[in-house]
Amino acid sequence: MRTFSHRCVTRKISPENPLTNSIVYIPAMAQGSSEAFASVFRWLGIEAYATPASDERTRELGAKYTNGDECYPAKVTIGDFLRIIEQPGFDPKRTAFFMPTAEGPCRFGQYAPYLRKVLDTLGYKDIRILSPSSRNGYAEMGEVATPFIRAGWRALVAGDTLRKALHRVRPYENNPGWTDAAYHLCLSDFCDTMESSCADPACQLEALVQSMKRSRERFRRVSATYDSSIPLIGVVGEIFCRLNNFSNEDLIRKLEGYGAASWLSDIAEWIAYTNSEQERRLRLLGKGISLNMLKSKIRDHIQHADEHALQQPFEEDFVGCEEPPVQEILELAQPYLPVCGSMGEMVLSVGKAAYLAKHGADGIIDISPFTCMNGIVSEAIYPKLSKQYGGIPIRNFYFDGTQSDLDRDLGIYMELVRSYSEKKLFERRYPAYFNVAVA
Repeated sequence: MRTFSHRCVTRKISPENPLTNSIVYIPAMAQGSSEAFASVFRWLGIEAYATPASDERTRELGAKYTNGDECYPAKVTIGDFLRIIEQPGFDPKRTAFFMPTAEGPCRFGQYAPYLRKVLDTLGYKDIRILSPSSRNGYAEMGEVATPFIRAGWRALVAGDTLRKALHRVRPYENNPGWTDAAYHLCLSDFCDTMESSCADPACQLEALVQSMKRSRERFRRVSATYDSSIPLIGVVGEIFCRLNNFSNEDLIRKLEGYGAASWLSDIAEWIAYTNSEQERRLRLLGKGISLNMLKSKIRDHIQHADEHALQQPFEEDFVGCEEPPVQEILELAQPYLPVCGSMGEMVLSVGKAAYLAKHGADGIIDISPFTCMNGIVSEAIYPKLSKQYGGIPIRNFYFDGTQSDLDRDLGIYMELVRSYSEKKLFERRYPAYFNVAVA
């Protein structure tokens, strides 16, 4: 049996680290994931929290300090950060707002510089914006950059997995609220485990896997009637809007109110795509055999190993909803979009929609911010995809904080779903404990 020599060693930042004595705030993009990610900072000895749940004040501040050209997620994240400034005892000199950035056509790449402009205009030049990137070697994290990257990946995978378990159980629960209660216990367990875990990567992973096993048992203890007649809706679209319950008016819970279950595309899918794009660009530059490609391959191998270990406890529960390798998604998108010429979520949304249809989904919903280019391009393609996959109903929902007819539109959509489910070409697979009707 392997023993870990560093089992009792904790990892803490040095006094010289740029984030020493800082308080880091993580935008609450996805339910659970932001809290799990914040626990990684605390594991490193950095005080960190997810921003509080968004509310009407979020919309008010976001609208006040944007001019209408920004997409809705920008308004929500800016509004949530400005709410932090309004908190009693706020200290700008200790505050760091975590705001990742990206390249490509999406306006997401402008979130961090625009937030900087807003803060400077308001006189908060002391507030730091933390945007660690591989381009600068994650220099903003100092000497803890490497452990931060790996532990951060583990936190995002666990967040995805616990959220998926929530969506797998809640539509079938016999006692409303029990699944949510189990979920919050699981998330708290994981965050506490991460925060107190040791420095050795293998030792940490062992502790996190045990946390995931405890979570599996909590979900299995929820009293539920697993009925295969409940339709399954695949949910794709822009990553923030589809994952942020406030931005999409809690659409998944509304779907459950109409008697449906959901299969939501996760964060790990996007990270796998960006890794794939990095390797594609290296090959285009003639660096298919290079040190950078070797580093990319090693990173992929380590990430896949960690992902498998953390998800393995839920393997039996996720039968029929297994996430595909990103290359399979890209291959399924290729007949509709030039994968090497298109970039971003439009490729993932179209490819994942095809995958969902092939795996027995009864309908697909694309969630995007109003005016989102990825959503608009995908919407133009969906009629052709729907026709080629037996007429599966695909519906785009755009959000800008002013929805008034979402319930009506969902009711109409669910009628189409139930009609399609009676004649669909592709069958679903179910966990062994489901009550599967025999035709």
